Amino acid sequence: MALVIPESEIEFTAIRAQGSGGQNVNKVSSAVHLRFDICASSLPQAVKDKLLATSDQRINNEGVIVIKAQTSRSQDKNRAEAVARLQEMVDVAAKPVIPRRATKPTRSSQRERVDSKVMGGQTKAARGKVNL
Repeated sequence: MALVIPESEIEFTAIRAQGSGGQNVNKVSSAVHLRFDICASSLPQAVKDKLLATSDQRINNEGVIVIKAQTSRSQDKNRAEAVARLQEMVDVAAKPVIPRRATKPTRSSQRERVDSKVMGGQTKAARGKVNL
């Protein structure tokens, strides 16, 4: 189930990128800050709660996701990358949690484990001093 995030709920800000890049870094605002308010969005309440419960450093105390994209020299590519990262976060939160079903190890696997431990003990015992 892929949830579509409307463009109207996303706020973009162009900023100057960090790092190397020569004069282009100093002149062009190619990096993008994406801001997405979880509480004010049209996402289902369960997805909102799951997003707010995650301990992701990109989510601030006000419940706003802030994503910075600056890998590309193109502002459009950075914008697309930021939206893709946001979509990935929402998709992970929308995925239902499958409860774990407890299982027992098989009898043969238990026997195999004990046998390997015994073999290890015998190997270590053989490393001791030789009594003549």
